[in-house]
Amino acid sequence: MDITEQCVVALTWTLKDTLGDELDVLDEPVEFLVGGDDLLKRIEEALQGHTVGDTLQLHLEPEDAFGDYIDTLIFLEKRELFPQELEEGMTFEGSALPQGCNPEAPKDALYTITEIYPEHVVLDGNHPLAGIALRIEIKVEAVREATEEEVGRGSAGTGFFRIQPQAPGSDLLH
Repeated sequence: MDITEQCVVALTWTLKDTLGDELDVLDEPVEFLVGGDDLLKRIEEALQGHTVGDTLQLHLEPEDAFGDYIDTLIFLEKRELFPQELEEGMTFEGSALPQGCNPEAPKDALYTITEIYPEHVVLDGNHPLAGIALRIEIKVEAVREATEEEVGRGSAGTGFFRIQPQAPGSDLLH
């Protein structure tokens, strides 16, 4: 079966920056809905017409991946506003930031704690891969028709490219 809109693909990949440093490896196949919200549009376009066993190598500029790095999404907040148990790498949804944080911080962003000082905390609302050109080698492991439920929700249930709030110490992107 060839990959088309509204099908589910199982993929493995290696994601690197343009210097060749490995950023993420997906060894076990994970399913993604093509034509939904699971994959970047540039990856979906490249997958069209491919089938099981095919390997693709893509170069993604920031505008095709996670966008440019935006300095105005960096916020310095009072340390006392945050829970006592706070670690770098923890994430907060903008709509769930503690009371007293900068009201200019967009509510629809996901903020990562990038630095903790005795008096302040640095929040970064950029995607961790914003501003970075990427190289990704993708292998198509399986292709199947999407279910009505998957099409209805726009996802096969895996959203690698939508960074989710994560536990402290977790550096996985998927």
